[in-house]
Amino acid sequence: MKFSQELTRGIIKENPIFRLVLGMCPTLATTSSLENGIGMGVAATFVLVCSNLVISLLRKAIPASIRIPCYIVIIATFVTVVDLLMQAFIPALATSLGIFVPLIVVNCIILGRAEAFAAKNPVLYSVADGLGMGIGFTLALSLIATVREIIGNGTLTVWKELAFTLQPSTLTLAILPAGGFITLGCLLALINHLQTRSALAKGQAAPAPLQLDCRSCNICNIGE
Repeated sequence: MKFSQELTRGIIKENPIFRLVLGMCPTLATTSSLENGIGMGVAATFVLVCSNLVISLLRKAIPASIRIPCYIVIIATFVTVVDLLMQAFIPALATSLGIFVPLIVVNCIILGRAEAFAAKNPVLYSVADGLGMGIGFTLALSLIATVREIIGNGTLTVWKELAFTLQPSTLTLAILPAGGFITLGCLLALINHLQTRSALAKGQAAPAPLQLDCRSCNICNIGE
């Protein structure tokens, strides 16, 4: 296991949105603009890195029978920190993201990495895993938000007044809830198609769906 492998795995090979298809709630709800997508991604990355670090440090001290409540308390602590920081320094973004910042506590990406990785691996690798997954999450949100904002508003808002008008005609559907589903579905289809073509061009089999999503998580199977 190498630090660089853990860092880059979540960006492409096991991207939480485009490969594992996790975290769909914030993905669909906060990507109506690039600014919102980046803000949500950075907030989730902060929580991922910090919670992975602490959970890895305490992994041998947390009893298995109460590990999930312990994880939630740790994650909720860092979510509270990032929520208060956003309200203090970037209140407009905090208002725009609304309830989805506190809901990071129950984001399946955060809990999934705590259960599947941080609780079983050393601190350095856990931090790399959290950072890689966070970067992958942020990049995926940014891509979806870019497509939706350009088509829906004809603009691209990077940060506050840093906005660009790219096209005069718009399709409002793109920034509505239905547009989020359509955009995500189209991007997933395109990425899967490109991966399949790349594999076949190399004489390899088409990549199969990863068995690392919530179907393989033990959190919901505690009583079994």
